[in-house]
Amino acid sequence: MEKREIAIRISNVKKKYKLGQIGGNTLQEAVQSIGARILKREDPNVKLGQTQRLYGKSFMALNGINLTIYKGEAIGIIGGNGAGKSTLLKLLSRITAPTEGEIDIYGRVVSMLEVGTGFNGEMTGRENIYMNGAILGMKKDEIDAKMEQIIEFSEIREFIDTPVKRYSSGMYVKLAFSVAAHLESEIMIMDEVLAVGDMKFQKKCLGRMGHAANCEEKTVLYVSHNMNTIRQLCTRCIVLEQGKIIYDGDVDSAINIYMESKGNNALTNYNYFSGAIEELILKSAKLLWLQLDREKSILYKSGDRLSFKMAVWTGKSFKHLQLRLELWYADETPVGTSIGLDLGCMEEHETKEFRVQFDTSQLTRGRYQVNLILYEENDFGKPTDYDIVLPAFYFEIEDGMKMSWDVKAWGHIKLQNMTYDVI
Repeated sequence: MEKREIAIRISNVKKKYKLGQIGGNTLQEAVQSIGARILKREDPNVKLGQTQRLYGKSFMALNGINLTIYKGEAIGIIGGNGAGKSTLLKLLSRITAPTEGEIDIYGRVVSMLEVGTGFNGEMTGRENIYMNGAILGMKKDEIDAKMEQIIEFSEIREFIDTPVKRYSSGMYVKLAFSVAAHLESEIMIMDEVLAVGDMKFQKKCLGRMGHAANCEEKTVLYVSHNMNTIRQLCTRCIVLEQGKIIYDGDVDSAINIYMESKGNNALTNYNYFSGAIEELILKSAKLLWLQLDREKSILYKSGDRLSFKMAVWTGKSFKHLQLRLELWYADETPVGTSIGLDLGCMEEHETKEFRVQFDTSQLTRGRYQVNLILYEENDFGKPTDYDIVLPAFYFEIEDGMKMSWDVKAWGHIKLQNMTYDVI
C-alpha cells in the first residue's frame, strides 16, 4: 500500500482568547468555577444554555483539534457561526499562534481569508503580485513566468497597474484568488470570501481549485456555508462545532451531520402566531399553524404523498388567496416551486383550515426543506407576499432505486421516463 504524504498535521491544538470585559464573579463563585473545572464537573455558575467554551474572561475558540491532512486532498470545513472555522484557518495561515498544541505544515501556504488580505493598498496590482511571490520565497524570474497567467485569470488586465486601494471588493477578490492559485505553493487555504465575486468567477475559481488538487497535487482547504460548492469541490469534509471536530470523512455524511446539528427536524404541530392580537391584525394574511399527518416519522418513500393540515387567518377579504410551496434541499440549494394553489375566497378576519398534499414521486433520496408563502397576484400576474414561513418543516425521501443517484451531476429531480416508438 502506497504511503500518503502528509501536508498538515495538527496535534491537540487549542486557541484561547481573552475577552475584553470585566468579570462580575465574586471570589466564592470564582473558586467554585475553578474547582468544577479541576474535578471535570458542571460549572455551577454557568447559566443554563451558556456555552462551556466561556471561562471567566477567556473564550476557547478551538478546544483540542487533532487532524492529519494529506497532499492533494481537497478538504471542506463546515460548521455554524462561531464553530471555530476561521480561527483554524488563521492558525494554519500563521496569522496567529495556538495557545496549546502543535501544527506542522509541510509546504508553502497561500491563503485568502478576507478581502485584500496580504495586499498593500498603495501598491499597484502588479506590484502586489511581486510582493506576494517574494513572501513565498519566489525569485523575480519565477514570478515573471507566472505573471501573464495571473493577469489573464484575474480578468482585470486594464487595472493591473492601478493602486489596489481603488479596486472594488470584487476586483480585490479576483486578483487575490488569481495570485493564490497561480504562485508556487503546496497548500491553498480559502475562506468563503469567494462569495464576493460574481457567479461566473466563483465557478471559475472552484474549477481552478479542483484542478490544483487533482492535477497539481496541491492541498486545498475550503470553508463555506454553501454546501453545494463543498459538494462540488471537496473529497473529504470536517464538521466543527463549539471548537471541536465532531465529524471527519465523507462529504455527504458531513453535510447531513451539519444540517442535523442545526436542528433541522420536522415541525409536527407548530403554532406560528404567539404574539398579541394587535400584531396579528397588522397582517393581511397569516399562517396560524400547520400539522404534518405523520406525527412520528418524516421519512417518505419516493412517490408517497406528503400531506399536512394548516390554518389560515385573513385580516382583509380575498377573492383568490394563494399558497406557494418552495422546496429546497437540506444543503440550502433550491429544488423547485409549486405555485398557484388557490385557497379561494376569504372574508375579513376569517379563519379556515386546509389539507394540502404534495406529490414526491420526482424527488430523489435526501432531506428537503419546505417553505410556505401566502400571496396574491394582481391583474398583471405580479405577486404580493403576505406571510412567509421559512422553513415550515423538513422531510426525508427514501428512494428505492437500485442505481445510486449522482446528486452532483444529476440534481434532485427525477424527470419522467422517456418513451419511444419504433420507426
